[in-house]
Amino acid sequence: MPLTHGILTHRYPHHTKLGRHQVLDARSLQWVHEHTGAALKPVQHTPRIPVLDQEDLFAQGIHLSQVIAGAEDVDALGSCTGNAGTAGVSLLLDDAEAKAAGLDLADPKSVEEWAIGLYAEATGLDDADGTFPPADTGSSGLAIAKALKRRGLVGHYRHATNATAVASLLQTGGLLFGVPWFKAWFEPDRYGFIDGGDWESSPLAGGHEIFVTGLEQVVQDHAGRVEPGSTVIRFRNSWSRSWGDDGDGLMTLATYQRLRRYIDAIQLAKSDAIQLRK
Repeated sequence: MPLTHGILTHRYPHHTKLGRHQVLDARSLQWVHEHTGAALKPVQHTPRIPVLDQEDLFAQGIHLSQVIAGAEDVDALGSCTGNAGTAGVSLLLDDAEAKAAGLDLADPKSVEEWAIGLYAEATGLDDADGTFPPADTGSSGLAIAKALKRRGLVGHYRHATNATAVASLLQTGGLLFGVPWFKAWFEPDRYGFIDGGDWESSPLAGGHEIFVTGLEQVVQDHAGRVEPGSTVIRFRNSWSRSWGDDGDGLMTLATYQRLRRYIDAIQLAKSDAIQLRK
């Protein structure tokens, strides 16, 4: 029988840029994607929303007390999980469905407020201590998937647990990607790579949720397995367009392989019959 609640595997220190904890459950083990061995190709799934910014909320005209009942006005929020989930769901909904869900795809302020609402809901589903509001506790990719499913915007979700499965799932859509974030990763190199230097000697800063949008390049061996050191993923961050490559970053799947027991990769899938609930 699937567990009713998840298992808090890793809790990370809070940071306004970093608000992800790793939570898994029995369902995660039952819905794991396996690659069939087909040839993989570079692909991109660009979110249909602006690049978000979970900091400088006041400059964006966002006052949390007006968005979430009981929240205090602060200028930054560890809502990376909500931002990544909003990027993901933007690819699943057409314009009419997004409008019915209260998501204005073109308005950065409205989208960030929607993401904050999603984050707040997920903090009640994530099995970590505390909820937002009142406390900015962080959440998990799993809780975001559960919240979107509860709203009727997602029919199901599945997981990848190895580099080849990550590359394979990216053929059909993006991925919520929960990662441990190292201090060296705050400043990507001039090409946009966060793992271009000696990042492994850098201190751990916390946990972060990003949205992987696709494969920049992919190399497979004769058996169809991905060669992680030669395969590159692109991801959307939520620290404004001033970060990285116009808001995006890059990472090799060798880094994913090195950290995969601390990473959860979740693909959202649309429900066959969407029943919208704001």
